[in-house]
Order: sequence, then structure tokens, then C-alpha cells
Amino acid sequence: MNRRRFISTSAFAGTFSLLSPLARAQGANGDARVAIIGFNGRGKALLEQVLKAKGARVVALCDVDSGVLDKTADALDKKGVKVTKFDDYRKCCESKDIDAVVIATPNHTHALIASTAAANGKHVYVEKPVSHNVWEGRQLALAAEKHKVIIQHGFQRRSETGWLDAAAWVKEGGIGKVTLARGFCYKPRKAIGKVAAPKAPPSNVNYDLWCGPREIAQVSRERFHYDWHWQQPYGNGDLGNQGPHQLDVCRMFIGDPELLPASVISAGGRLGYEDDGDWANTQIVWLDYAPAPILFEVRGLPAKGLNWEGGMDKYKGVDLGNIIECEGGWLAGGHGGSCAAFDKDGKKIKEFNGASPHMQNFIDSIHSGKIAKERQVESGHLSAALAHIGNISWKLGAKGGLKEGDAGFTNPAAKDAFDRMVTHLEANGVDLAKTPLSVGKSLTLDTANEKFNGTGAEEANALLKGSYRKGFELVS
Repeated sequence: MNRRRFISTSAFAGTFSLLSPLARAQGANGDARVAIIGFNGRGKALLEQVLKAKGARVVALCDVDSGVLDKTADALDKKGVKVTKFDDYRKCCESKDIDAVVIATPNHTHALIASTAAANGKHVYVEKPVSHNVWEGRQLALAAEKHKVIIQHGFQRRSETGWLDAAAWVKEGGIGKVTLARGFCYKPRKAIGKVAAPKAPPSNVNYDLWCGPREIAQVSRERFHYDWHWQQPYGNGDLGNQGPHQLDVCRMFIGDPELLPASVISAGGRLGYEDDGDWANTQIVWLDYAPAPILFEVRGLPAKGLNWEGGMDKYKGVDLGNIIECEGGWLAGGHGGSCAAFDKDGKKIKEFNGASPHMQNFIDSIHSGKIAKERQVESGHLSAALAHIGNISWKLGAKGGLKEGDAGFTNPAAKDAFDRMVTHLEANGVDLAKTPLSVGKSLTLDTANEKFNGTGAEEANALLKGSYRKGFELVS
């Protein structure tokens, strides 16, 4: 479907309010009955949020790890919360006793489970990133429209009143027009180890369901849970893990563009150690939006000397968060509910603080049948897709340093970020002659159709969609 045609005819052009008969009947009367799918990590916090939310009741848990499932169900039982246990997301999504699901499984199953839930008339809250690749993010947005259910993404800034107030203030010209939106993930990421030989999955994990759309393969990492983030079949590296949060904030401040950028280029590498991860731990991405582009930086190594006790680098005081540069100063905030505005001399001129009712907003949307545009999966898809296309550029890159006139890094801010990345790596003793950076392809996009065009398009377009094992295809 043509992207512009989709925007003009879609429920996403305004407030989404057409619900399936099942969702309307159950969600409008009494508590919304919620199942939590995946809760060994981030899902624990989401479970607690649902338990505290007004108008919601946790009625089911679903996890492929029987140890995690039984332990959490027993803990809830002691609190007087009785739940049905599932190990198969498909059975959970089919249950007539569930109105909504909250998904916090590994990235490669986010869209798969969310689309299955939507096809069964369930409302969905899905953690970031909403997709493992660009194609399935778009399919999920289409599924929300087709099945007339609410699908909300997990970008909390979209409900934090401090950030929303800041965005409105900047839009009104508080410190002039936005000139550049920066995001930072300077977050320590130590090596995940290197196995001598492939390992068997834990005996208490239904590994067939864990693999889902991916082919079943032996485990090539020491820690089964979480470290999948750094392996390409399952995770998206820190650009696609932490990155979508800050990329979403960038989109918010440049006016929430409804299309992908005109072009993208990325550079970086997995440097400073050798392990079983294959995503970059150091990376920059330039996203060519007009009139204000986005620049994102990932640094997984410490400030210097591979000294993990010495802290991380900061840029204008930020290591994990955003800086929005404007004509009259900048706005800065971390990965939380507060941010502040500064003038050109660095003097703080305004602070923004507030509440973060993101899960409550989801529950309220179920009852009202309406969801704000910025919390819909369409918005979540676009923010996640920025990380995906950045990773595609990087994956198609060539080893070596920046060459004079390389497309995409001619902008002074992008060139400065590249130079600072090199200095950072050298400060950690990385010999770029022996382990060179990968400078990605500068790729242009057919934004209306969410595909690449121009030089390198065929190669890049092949990476827009993942593989889907029989029985684990996305439900349309």
C-alpha cells in the first residue's frame, strides 16, 4: 500500500475509536482483563503497573520459561491475584477471558505476538521496539486498523507531562526553531562472553516458542536471557534497544514526521572486546529530516581505558537521553520524566517535570475506545524504523575510516560526532588500524512506500523484512 494513501485513509490520521464487538463489550463494562506476555525482564515492571492501574485486572500470565511463569504466578497468588498460566502466546491470545495483552518478550517476537492478539480482538501494549524490522512494524500498524483494536507502544515520554509540556513550549518558539535533534545512549555494555561451543537452551524454556519466527538454532551465548539483544536474529543492538526511546523523543520535537527521512547513514562497530555479540556497541546514525535532522550516538564502552568503574562520557551533561538544539539554546533531558531548557550561554531558563501515566493511558484508552495519535503503534513503528534503517546502513558498510567527502557525514554536526567517536575509541585503547570501524552506505528512501531507492537499494531492501518460520508468520 502506498504510504501516503495509508495516511489519508487510516484511522491513524486522527483518534482511533472503532473497536471490535468483543473489545467494546468487555472493555466498556468493568475492569479490562489483562494478560502479561513475557515478564522475566521489563515485563516485571509492566506487570506492576497493570496491577496498580485503575480499570484493569491481571487475569493471565504467559511465558515460555516455566520457572519464571510458576514463580511469578505463585507470588501473585500470595497477594490474592489468581491468574491462568500459558506457555503458548497463541492460546493466550485466543482466550475469551482476556481483553488485552501486554507484551515484553524478545524483540523478534513483538510484532508476531501483537498481530496475533489483534487478530483475536485483543487490545495490545507492546514494548519497544514494536518490531524487529521495518516491514513487520508496518504490518502491525495495518493490523490495528484492520482489526479495530488499540495497539499502544512502550515509549513512556509520550505520556510524561513534563516532556509533553516541553515539546509544546518549544513548538511555540520558547527558544527558537529546532535545528538538530540529538539522542544519546552512552550506556555501559560489557562483553557477553564467548562460548567454546554452541549450548543447549535451558531445560525449563520452550525453545520452539522462544525462537518463534526464527529457525531453531543452538544457543551461542553464555547468558540465555537478555543477551539476545546483541545477536542479530533476535535483538537490534543498543540502537534498536535503548535507541528507539530517544529517537521517539527526537521525532516528537521535530514535529512527528509521518514519513521516514530522505536518507540515512551510520558508522560504528563492535569494538574493545571480542564476544558472541554481532551488533555494534559504538555507533552514530544521521537521519536526514528537513529542516531539522536527527543525530543519534551509541557508546557502550566507558569514558577511557576500558575502566568500567570510571563512568561514561557525557555530551552537555547527558549520557542517556536527548538534547534538542534550537536557534536560541537547547533543551536537555535524561531517560526520565524531567527536562530543562538552556540559553545559548548554557544558563538554565526553564524546567519541566510531571507524571508518567503511560500504562494508565493504555487502560483508559481501552475503556474510552480512543487513543492519542502519538501513543498509537503507527508512531511507535516510525520511531523504531529509524533504528532499523540505521542498522541496515551500518550492516552494508565497508571497514575503514571516514573518507573525504563521504556522503552523509559532510554535515558539520555529523562529522563532529564521527570525530568524537574516533577519539572515544582511541581513549579506550582501540586500535582502529587492526579493528576498523564500518562506515555504512549512504542510503536514500522512497518515503511514501518505506523502501530504499538509489544506489544500494536492492541490497538494503532485502534487509527490510526478516524470515518467518512456518507456523510463526505474522497474522494479517
